[in-house]
Amino acid sequence: MKHDGSEGAETDRRTQEMVGDGMERAMVASSPPPSAATVFGDRLGVAQQYCAILATDGIDHGLMGPREVPRLWDRHILNCACVEEVIESGESVVDIGSGAGLPGIPLAIARPDLTVTLIEPLLRRSEFLSRTVESLGLAVRVVRGRAEEKAVRAEVPLADVVTSRALAPLDRLSRWSAPLIRDGGRMIALKGSSAPDEIERDRKAAERNGIVDLRVQSVGVSVVDQPTTLVIGDKRGAPQRRRVR
Repeated sequence: MKHDGSEGAETDRRTQEMVGDGMERAMVASSPPPSAATVFGDRLGVAQQYCAILATDGIDHGLMGPREVPRLWDRHILNCACVEEVIESGESVVDIGSGAGLPGIPLAIARPDLTVTLIEPLLRRSEFLSRTVESLGLAVRVVRGRAEEKAVRAEVPLADVVTSRALAPLDRLSRWSAPLIRDGGRMIALKGSSAPDEIERDRKAAERNGIVDLRVQSVGVSVVDQPTTLVIGDKRGAPQRRRVR
């Protein structure tokens, strides 16, 4: 079979298009809204680097969809960074099912006083997280595993706060989160408009798991177009065992 070079030329063309698309995505993502400067202050440059990583490597690794690029700042990075409004100075934060690092990485950028640990079970994602925090110069720990695994619970110290974003219903989320939280600490879950219904449905299950006083709170009212909806619950003592009848 004769090769006229057309296949190689086509490959080169596709490669150039991919590179061009990546550069274009990075440029779009690096233009933050004015509110980003308020949230990140003198660490805005680090947040811009993270946004560019999400817009390029994050998409290439399937962690973000290409259509998310125009709304990376408002819907993802700032949406998550606003959680810092309900976290006290110097607290420890464990982000479970971290994925692309949301909300853990934006929190670590906005609040360098926090001690942040990211828990992610998938190898490719955990490697992405490790590369990203190293590239950004963040003192963030990445642990590969599932929050419910005994080995992970043994490795990660009890935290003041456990965060998650669109990870699971509150019954499972409270079961995974509670063993990682110190007594008196909090579970903070980023949720959507159905948060009140979730609380109504799963309140008793959460209480059995040791998470009480579930409530909805909005943050980022003056920062993002759509305020971030949180479900917050307090860790109280040992989980209650379900009675067998």
